[in-house]
Amino acid sequence: MRKLLLLVLVFLSGMSYAVAQNAVTGTVTDENGEGVPGANIIIKGTSRGTITDMDGAYSLDAASSDVLVFTYVGYSTVEIPVGSQNSINVSLSEDIAALDEIVVTGYGTQERKEITSAVTSLNEEDFNKGLVSNPMGLLEGKVAGLSITKPGSDPNGGFTLRLRGISTVGANASPLVVIDGVIGGNLDLVDPADIESIDVIKDGAAAAIYGTRGSSGVILVTTKKGTAGTTRVDYNVSTSVDQIARSMKIMTAAEYRALPGAVDFGAETDWLDLVTRDGVSQVHNLAVSGGTANTTYRVAMNYRDQQGILKGTGFSNVNTNLNLSQKAMDGKAVFDVNISYSNKDASYGFGNEGFRYAYMSNPTMPIYDPNSIYGGYHERTIFDYYNPVSIVEQNTNEGNDNLFLGSLKGTFDLSAIAEGLNASVSYTRQITDTERGQYYKKTSRFRGSDRNGLAVTDNAQYTFDLFEGTLGYNGQTGDLGVNALVGYSYQEFFNEGYHAEGGDFLTDAFSYHNLGAAADFNNGLGSVWSWANSSKLIAGLARVNLNYDDTYFLNASLRYEGSSRFGANNKWAAFYGVGAGVSIHNLIDVATIDNLKLRLSYGQTGNEPGSSYLSLQRFGPAGNFYYNGAYTSSYGPTSNANPDLAWEIATHLNVGVDFAVLNSKLFGAVEYFTRETKDQLLSVNVPVPPNLVGQTLLNIGTTKNTGIEANVNYNVIDNGNINWTTGVVFGTNTSELVSWTKDDLSFGGGVLYRASMGSPGQSDVSLVRVVEGETLGQIWGPRFEGVASNGTFQFADLDGDGSYCDCDDDREVIGNGLPDFTLGWTNAMTIGDLDISMFWNGEFGHDLFNSYRGFYENAGPTVVGNWNVVNTSYFNQDVTAAAANSSHVEDGTYFELNNITVGYNLKDVTKFMRNLRVYVSAQRPIMFTNYEGVDPVSRWTDYGDPLSQGIERRETYSRARTFTLGVNITL
Repeated sequence: MRKLLLLVLVFLSGMSYAVAQNAVTGTVTDENGEGVPGANIIIKGTSRGTITDMDGAYSLDAASSDVLVFTYVGYSTVEIPVGSQNSINVSLSEDIAALDEIVVTGYGTQERKEITSAVTSLNEEDFNKGLVSNPMGLLEGKVAGLSITKPGSDPNGGFTLRLRGISTVGANASPLVVIDGVIGGNLDLVDPADIESIDVIKDGAAAAIYGTRGSSGVILVTTKKGTAGTTRVDYNVSTSVDQIARSMKIMTAAEYRALPGAVDFGAETDWLDLVTRDGVSQVHNLAVSGGTANTTYRVAMNYRDQQGILKGTGFSNVNTNLNLSQKAMDGKAVFDVNISYSNKDASYGFGNEGFRYAYMSNPTMPIYDPNSIYGGYHERTIFDYYNPVSIVEQNTNEGNDNLFLGSLKGTFDLSAIAEGLNASVSYTRQITDTERGQYYKKTSRFRGSDRNGLAVTDNAQYTFDLFEGTLGYNGQTGDLGVNALVGYSYQEFFNEGYHAEGGDFLTDAFSYHNLGAAADFNNGLGSVWSWANSSKLIAGLARVNLNYDDTYFLNASLRYEGSSRFGANNKWAAFYGVGAGVSIHNLIDVATIDNLKLRLSYGQTGNEPGSSYLSLQRFGPAGNFYYNGAYTSSYGPTSNANPDLAWEIATHLNVGVDFAVLNSKLFGAVEYFTRETKDQLLSVNVPVPPNLVGQTLLNIGTTKNTGIEANVNYNVIDNGNINWTTGVVFGTNTSELVSWTKDDLSFGGGVLYRASMGSPGQSDVSLVRVVEGETLGQIWGPRFEGVASNGTFQFADLDGDGSYCDCDDDREVIGNGLPDFTLGWTNAMTIGDLDISMFWNGEFGHDLFNSYRGFYENAGPTVVGNWNVVNTSYFNQDVTAAAANSSHVEDGTYFELNNITVGYNLKDVTKFMRNLRVYVSAQRPIMFTNYEGVDPVSRWTDYGDPLSQGIERRETYSRARTFTLGVNITL
């Protein structure tokens, strides 16, 4: 006990050094002699250090035996022994290959040269430019193997993220997001202007330390922090205009009238023009940062107001963020506080229906009818038709999101106990409140008139608490550097919400704000329900990184994790990763080779179900019946118990080569990877009895992904006044369903059919086939051979029995929805104070089934008598019936100018203005493609189904091009 007390007293008394300390001061400058703010100065072999202020100045207590290590992103590392010096000034030179770049990894950082896994890092200068409202938009097309797609330009639409293909068929398929160390942080809390860097972990060895959620990759977001020195004020303002860039080709009124059987109402109406507009947006970012040697801060406020190109869509968002860092105990303790808050008012509108019915509407039909009972809008009481102007103008679909994140982290230098020892402890709470409201007017034929007004509300709250603690060691023994860490992680989730829906109102005045006024609740037609769920993740973790002579590297990690979402027999599992690398350039003497490193990594990661209690036998409402003058709910089983429900296990292998040659003018990396995922989580049909419910969530099947990735950059010109760097990212991927079995059962005979074509008339048609032993992404259907004399399609007799039958024997793979490869091409140039950036990207080799064409590209009486006719180059007036087939599958390959930005910088404009930059930007102004649908971007899911790819549905929001004028001011 006395020894323990003595140890505590030593620690709290300041943990004084065993040798004398002197204040070392100096300035860190760049090649032009200008001070470098935010440069890191660390005493080698310890975690003690400081950062430079706005002028590049620093002060640090160090012993004569210490070595100071100076680092800054994009510059070569400099190491200088202190000796008898009291003043050390350092000039950093730019390192294009960035071997000493600090890379954020799981629970820590490493220098780029020490990385043995596939990790891609992007800093602010690498991000996509222009109007980017979601952090993932900064990465679109920038990371080899990372597909970030968003068909159309809905301002409230989200991105679909897939890293290295289809990682799962039933669990979470998107990469895990970690924001400033917070696992599962909500990206809506982070404004793109507040992000300093994003690191993407692509292989299992590096992701294994995140265990259960690392199978689909990890995206690590680092936000901007304050630096010591003079207070800095950054203000960015921009205005953007969105214009519709692509739309479905349909007939004009004149073209439609020329068709046999046309129903002519006498008007000429451009429905698409009536429901769309030029969307105007404005963005304001204000940040104040600064601090002292012991306290640094950055506080930011961001305002975004964005209109969509469809009327009634857009959002207004206010986001605030505080990053505060406080040193204590003579710098041996650092406390970091992060508080983020976001409030978003969104008008979701009716993007799906607005565009769909604008394309479908008869172009000779008038907008209004003074005798109409539908609010004065002209309507037709036919199947699947609603006036699109009425939909957009009469109805409401909106919401509000309130998000909060508070995080506190303490980091402690325990060198008084053992040199190089450190510890950290952190706590985070994140709360997301969502409110959704819809109201369909009494006069709206779309969902409202048949209910005499309809109101729908949904409210939910999603909360998690995260506690983590680590104990680390960072030391050097001769030529061997050791960085080790052990830790504990506890994360608890609680979610709850309710839904209410009712109709039959006396007035529209209440909108969705007074459901008590709905008469439906008196006649049993209204509905109200609430829900709640919780889950826990608990883990122990360990990692060790070895660096021998900056030549041989070994990284190993382990996470033992338990999840409450699994069956009683399989709640815990271990995930591990091992990576090794060798810097070959240190072993050979070739003047033109500046860096050549071979990497090999292997690891296992996991995945869990998307919701709780799926392994349990559950009971709930199973229907309503009328009894004794009232409606009563009956209860019954809603799921089957599965105590053996277990983790998906993904095994990753990655082989990589990093290179830099010709004085680092040409540099990059090449990767080869495989990922095999076993025990996939998927709900499958099971017999009743013996089961109580017809579907059970099981571990079934194995998928495999294989691919090659490359990232190659070349510094074309670098002569001080003119700089030009160009780079290419390239990625391929093949996704295969290896097996589809469970024990001795084979579900569906190893074949599944997905993605119903839908109505009218084709609900029994499946567009996607999933087959054991074959690639995923298959589009399935009959092969088009011609048009019969009666106007119907003629299809190939594939089984050779003399006639075509509407059966599998006469169907085949008619396309594949997954790209063969992706390509991104970046160019960045500076000419004096002028900067120019240009980024092209594309997807190649994927197919898309064009649903509009499959339904409406024919001159038959069903289409012509009810809707407009799709009029692409494939239109054949001889076709008079709709039937999905190979002629509706198109090559979705595209290559587009994603963004081009031109800016001009003025330095020291006034006494108080350090920098002024004016820029113009254009996003998606040019696209090369032969696809004639709305948007050729690949579809990785269909209505959320991860097994269905390559279908463009009728609900696609149209694509926009964006033009931006902006100003960046630094005071």
